[in-house]
Amino acid sequence: MTNREIRKTNAMQTRTDAATTQMTQLEKISTQVFDRSEQASAAVAQEIASLIRKRASQGKHCVLGLATGSSPVSVYSELVRMHQEQGLSLKNVITFNLDEYFPMGPKSLQSYHRFMHEHLFEHVDIDPKNIHIPDGSIDVEDVFEHCQSYERAIEDAGGIDIQLLGIGRTGHVGFNEPGSARDSQTRLIALDQLTRLDAAADFFGEENVPRRAITMGVGSILAAKRVILLAFGEGKAPVLARAIEGAVTPTIAASYLQEHANAQVILDRPAAASLARQKTPWLLGPMRWNKKLIHKAVIWLARMLEKPILKLTDEDYNEAGLQDLVAEHGPAYDININVFRALHETITGWPGGKPAQTTKRYSGEGRKAPDKIFPKRVIIFSPHPDDDVISMGGTLLRLVDQGHEVHVAYQVSGNIAVFDEDASSFADFATHFNKMFGIEQKQTQEIESHIEEFLKKKKPGQVDSEEVQKIKTLIRRVEARAAGQSCGVPEQNLHFLDMPFYETGVVRKKPLSEADIKLIVDMLEKIKPHQVYAAGDLSDPHGTHRVCLAAILEALDRTKDQAWQGDCQVWVYRGAWQEWEVEEISMAVPLAPHELTRKRTAIFKHESQKDKALFPGIDLREFWQRAESRNRATARIYDQLGLAEYEAIEGFVRLEEIEDVI
Repeated sequence: MTNREIRKTNAMQTRTDAATTQMTQLEKISTQVFDRSEQASAAVAQEIASLIRKRASQGKHCVLGLATGSSPVSVYSELVRMHQEQGLSLKNVITFNLDEYFPMGPKSLQSYHRFMHEHLFEHVDIDPKNIHIPDGSIDVEDVFEHCQSYERAIEDAGGIDIQLLGIGRTGHVGFNEPGSARDSQTRLIALDQLTRLDAAADFFGEENVPRRAITMGVGSILAAKRVILLAFGEGKAPVLARAIEGAVTPTIAASYLQEHANAQVILDRPAAASLARQKTPWLLGPMRWNKKLIHKAVIWLARMLEKPILKLTDEDYNEAGLQDLVAEHGPAYDININVFRALHETITGWPGGKPAQTTKRYSGEGRKAPDKIFPKRVIIFSPHPDDDVISMGGTLLRLVDQGHEVHVAYQVSGNIAVFDEDASSFADFATHFNKMFGIEQKQTQEIESHIEEFLKKKKPGQVDSEEVQKIKTLIRRVEARAAGQSCGVPEQNLHFLDMPFYETGVVRKKPLSEADIKLIVDMLEKIKPHQVYAAGDLSDPHGTHRVCLAAILEALDRTKDQAWQGDCQVWVYRGAWQEWEVEEISMAVPLAPHELTRKRTAIFKHESQKDKALFPGIDLREFWQRAESRNRATARIYDQLGLAEYEAIEGFVRLEEIEDVI
């Protein structure tokens, strides 16, 4: 390179470094954000592998502090891959796990001992003597000495080289709940109510979650030479922002990492959503404005000031730190009208497009040309048997009412979300139904007897027998058919895929397989849809939505060269666990009061999920209440921004607009 080229390169790097410093100025822990969680996991696994190899070349041990939960699973998978394909050896590795429920047997389904062996230890060449996991099966009077021994073992190993962490919604690392002291060490701790609620799915009900756990302390964690906190998904975003940008406080144990000289937080983009660099980057300094950022900033300003978009003034922009936006793209009137029109264009009463004969009655859509294909073939992929009506029931009704050929593909059986007493009642009904109509009932009685006996002896978290799983699957199917038909979808258009990855009988699922993807490919090739609707509720705490979406994306990629894809549009919906932000929505389908009532009626057909769901997640409201609240809230925001006032709105995003982050 010439001197001139070197100076130019250095200048560009300086500007890049300055921009990075500007965007992260509020972050008190070094934080790296990856586009995808897979990239983040691979980077962490690579760092761990490099240290393992370095220590092995020096004839030394590598001491790792390990975490459980969904976030580190991909790291362990990558380490296993490197062991199997690249010869990475873990013979020189000593491990210490963060925590374990108490009481908890090592072979229990929910034990972290079992988790670590299933995800990592069984697949690599680590010496079993080098594995350390808190023992949840010891007598309570022995816990104190066990914790002291655990600390001594870490010290004898030379301390932890890399400590891997996840983060809970209370901000806990390990099980260091709010109130944990800076110098706390390995100990028995009472679990926070919110932590127990988050764990309820794994234990088939909150009442089965242990109330205590053994955990390494904050001081134990901070003693590690290197600490990496790994977190993925929108659900962790708010607490991550408090831990990274807020004050150090015992209320958020993860915030203590601000005091560690070599701590780093590794996130995917959804997990970083509440950091200033993504939420309000314009407050951190000058911006390179594009259409998406302008749209987001204007909506933020209008909502902060509680003013309609068209009433925002130059002074409003200037006083909120958006002077450069007005200077580059102003005056305010021009910015306002452009954003207002873009928002207005998202509203449509015709989610499947307009037929040629449509008048100008709906949402100003008379300006839009009739759709070239009408009616359309539509596939709505529903991860569970009720996500279709919960998340987009109003739009489903619109599509059917407006004459489209609507198919609903239920991706998993949803059988683990059925209460045992419902399965028992259903079996009892089958026996008495046969008896009432004089149908041969010997086999039915045998099955009912088995179900009754099995459920009577069933232990918390025990996997259902095949017969119980089948009857729970049947319950969900009957309810889905009732809901679909109440929306006007013909029974032959309701498809139950029962994707194999889900059928484990427990919350923890198998990896996505070729058989799963083939089911989606076959469905697409059979229907040749003009529209596909897929669930994008990536905050689903059980991960089913994420896996189901991954299967759809892979199937769409495999069929991208087929002729029907040229006319196919893919929309992503939410609603069961979260809702799209208004600035993200590319299609807003308004619902009238009677349509919201019809949607609620369809949701009510899922009687096994009514009143109380087996796995409610962090939101204890019934699903119909969540859906209506979120739909009404979206409509209210549109109204406050100066758009038309509707009873409720269901929001959708085009796949191509978010494909880089899902």
